[in-house]
Amino acid sequence: MYTLTAKKHMPVLATIFSLAIFGAFSPYQEKDNTLTPAEKKAGWVLLFNGRDTTGWRSYNHKPHDSWEVVNGQLHCKTKAENVNQRADMITTNQYDNFELEFDWKVDKGANSGVLYHVLETSGPAYVTGPEYQLIDDEGYPEKLEAWQKSGSDYAMHPPLVLAAKPAGEYNHSKIIVKGAHVEQWLNDKKVADFNAWTPEWQQLKEKGKWKDAKDYGMAKKGYIALQDHGGGVWFKNIKLKKI
Repeated sequence: MYTLTAKKHMPVLATIFSLAIFGAFSPYQEKDNTLTPAEKKAGWVLLFNGRDTTGWRSYNHKPHDSWEVVNGQLHCKTKAENVNQRADMITTNQYDNFELEFDWKVDKGANSGVLYHVLETSGPAYVTGPEYQLIDDEGYPEKLEAWQKSGSDYAMHPPLVLAAKPAGEYNHSKIIVKGAHVEQWLNDKKVADFNAWTPEWQQLKEKGKWKDAKDYGMAKKGYIALQDHGGGVWFKNIKLKKI
């Protein structure tokens, strides 16, 4: 029978111990919904504390019962969980230039998104705010176009690569907005890189889904929104740094 000699194999044992202790947390940070001293010094702020929805409210202050906080995760419930009223969640503050990072996962067949520069109008959040798409690429019940897949600039720029993990597994995403320039990352792979308001961007808007949404993508500052598109999405480790 093969056994480990403690002294000789201390690095191995340390790795096993570390995995046992931290395996349930995000692979990108040691403890969920926290900031390191270095991150705080660099200007990062937590947008979700893991305990409640402080810093968030419903879009247009709509009544809702679809969002809950469970085990350090912000969860949008499915119709099977007795939801009567749905609403997107938005930050209480508005942002212009920023770097946003967050971890997310979707249930089988689920669909959601993270939007930015959202304005509160009489229409839904997505008619103003560009959307970083979150979806079950493999298990969604309908055929998906490339511009509908995870990491896309929804209905504008298809993902440069497909990088999402299967439904039920956490992904790590990043959105960088600096003036007109936007980068989107998914699991350490760049999935979108574009400039807003250029002739090319305007042509994509006018020929696609947003041709009748004159305010889509035009704001240079607004709310960040988490989309309630029927539920089945989970978030944690939502943090932002102004740039």
